[in-house]
Amino acid sequence: MNVGTKLPRQFTLILFGALLLAFMLHYFVLKNLDLAPLDNMLVASYSINFVLAVGIFIGLYYARKKLKNALGFLFMGGSLIKFVVFFIVFYPVYRADGEIQRAEFAAFFVPYLTALVLETYFASKMLNQVSDS
Repeated sequence: MNVGTKLPRQFTLILFGALLLAFMLHYFVLKNLDLAPLDNMLVASYSINFVLAVGIFIGLYYARKKLKNALGFLFMGGSLIKFVVFFIVFYPVYRADGEIQRAEFAAFFVPYLTALVLETYFASKMLNQVSDS
């Protein structure tokens, strides 16, 4: 395995596994609460959060040496991008009935938080590698 892409590959695989596990748990909980598990754009939310998290992390990874003093700001910019996508893609659908239900909020927030925790952890690893070199 190319050492130069080890961290992005590791991040992508772990993120995929974590989001898949979170999705299965989320689906199971909704099913047991007699809620329609695939409503509220659940699949789209997990998919979009995965794609955005991987894209943002890879962007940070390739910018890590040239822009190492700005990586924190770029990381926060990535979170801003995710919220912009939320307000463009999900918010109008969730607000169509006049309010956002708990299940709708969870459909976006659970995958967002799962990805954010892993992004933060791996970004921290990446920054430690940059400062050590």
